[in-house]
Amino acid sequence: MPDDELLERLQHFHHNAFPQYRAQFQALVQDGQHPTTLFIGCSDSRLLPYLLTGAGPGELFLVRNVGAFVPPYDGSHGHHGTTAAIEYATLTLNVQRIVVCGHSHCGAVQALYQGVPDEAINLHRWLDLGRQAVLPMQPCPEVLRRTEQRAVVLQLARLLDYPMVRQRVQQGQLTLHGWHYVIEEGQVYVFDVASGGFIAASQAAHSGTMPCPSYPPYVEHDGQVLDVEEHCTLSATYTHPMMPTIFSI
Repeated sequence: MPDDELLERLQHFHHNAFPQYRAQFQALVQDGQHPTTLFIGCSDSRLLPYLLTGAGPGELFLVRNVGAFVPPYDGSHGHHGTTAAIEYATLTLNVQRIVVCGHSHCGAVQALYQGVPDEAINLHRWLDLGRQAVLPMQPCPEVLRRTEQRAVVLQLARLLDYPMVRQRVQQGQLTLHGWHYVIEEGQVYVFDVASGGFIAASQAAHSGTMPCPSYPPYVEHDGQVLDVEEHCTLSATYTHPMMPTIFSI
């Protein structure tokens, strides 16, 4: 028989891994799932939600897509599984938290600057959901990092266009969390609405704060404005905004 790595892994799960969780899975079947967190993450193979959070079976309701983007609620971007998952997680599962998790070296963010093949017509349109985060600069590591974080904040703002999300946020039943995972550091930076930036989780006092009625504008997690002349070359001659107005509840 030819080698079949996937089959070997399936057999290993059934014989070795599953018995350790048998009772837990049986309880999840009998009682149903009651995840507390909707995790919207990029499809990137290096982003591992269960490893990052230490969550076990039944704790996370997962949605993965290119870029960890949130489509508009009004359907202007067409029908999408991410939209359906947000509605289901909020209205049926009654999750208590929604996490939007971007990451370093994101291919979707790089594609916002470099483009995609002509035949990738669906991918090209999907990337429209992140274009508002793009900076008017040539891509370099610092610009890409900033764009990745800006994209996370943009998705948090878009989540508040979902009536069921906004209502539960206002009622204190739901919290929103923006994360940026730096792969090479093993560090998650959490969005802090009070400071308007991202803070390393290893130094943070919370797992990310949500929108509030009064907050400062978005800035970089280190509190600094990028020195364009030092780091990158402008591709346009206008001054870019740090971020459009994000949250207003």
